[in-house]
Amino acid sequence: MLILSKVIYFFITPLTWLILTIFFWAFAKKKKVKQFAKVSSIVIVLFFSNTFIYKEALHLWEIPAVNKSEVEYHDVGIVLGGMFEYDNSVDRLSIRRGGDRIWQAIDLYKSKKISKICIVGKHGDVTDKGLDEANQLKLQLLEWGIPPLDIIVETESRNTNENAQYTAALFKQSYPHFDSFLLITSARHMKRAKASFDRYGMHVTPFSTDQYTGNERFYHWNEFIVPDSDTFTGWFGLIKEWVGYVGYWFY
Repeated sequence: MLILSKVIYFFITPLTWLILTIFFWAFAKKKKVKQFAKVSSIVIVLFFSNTFIYKEALHLWEIPAVNKSEVEYHDVGIVLGGMFEYDNSVDRLSIRRGGDRIWQAIDLYKSKKISKICIVGKHGDVTDKGLDEANQLKLQLLEWGIPPLDIIVETESRNTNENAQYTAALFKQSYPHFDSFLLITSARHMKRAKASFDRYGMHVTPFSTDQYTGNERFYHWNEFIVPDSDTFTGWFGLIKEWVGYVGYWFY
C-alpha cells in the first residue's frame, strides 16, 4: 500500500503534469496536440505558481487553529509524525515545518491541557533513511525532562491511514482507561487525519498546527501576480490531502 501511494503521488503532482505537457509540446507530431500541450504548460505554470489562488484553496480546506486557552482538558495529545528528517551525518533529528506539531504538544502538556503525549509513526519513506520518528523523538523528550510515563509511542505506522488504525488498536489494547484525545497535526492535514481516526472508531478533537492561512484573509501585492516556486511545490501537498481524503471512500 505504501509503494502504491507513492506511485499515485507521483502522478498527482503539478510538476509531473508540467513535465508531461512540455514533453508533448516538444515531441508530439500532430499540430493540435502540440498546441494543446503548449497552452497547458503555460496554464499549469501560471495557475500553480500563483500564491493567491493557492491560499484561497487552502483557506477552504484547512481546519483553523485555535488558541490553547480555548482547549478543554484531554487525557492524551496524539501527535502525528511527518515532523522530522534524520540527519545521518551528525546522528540527530532535523526539524521540518511540521515540527510545530510537537512544539504545540509540549506547550499543551506544560499548560496541563493534556496529561500524556502520544507520538505516532515510524516514517513514510519506501527505503530506510535512518528515521524512526516516534522512538527517536521520545528519547529527545526524555532528555528535555518529560517523564517516561507521560510519553506513549506508536512505532510502526507509515502513512495517515496506518497512523489512525494502529493508534486506535494501541489505545484499545493497552490504554482503555483513556477516553479523551486531542489530535495534533497540521491544519492542511487535519481534515484527512480526523477522517482516518473516525474511520477506526476513535473520537478525537482537532488541534491544528502550522496553518498556512488563518480566519482573516491577508495578501501582499506580489502574491497576486508574481509566480512563486514554493507555491508550485505546495500544491502537491494540498492535492495529496484531497486525493487521500477521497480515497477513504474506496477502501
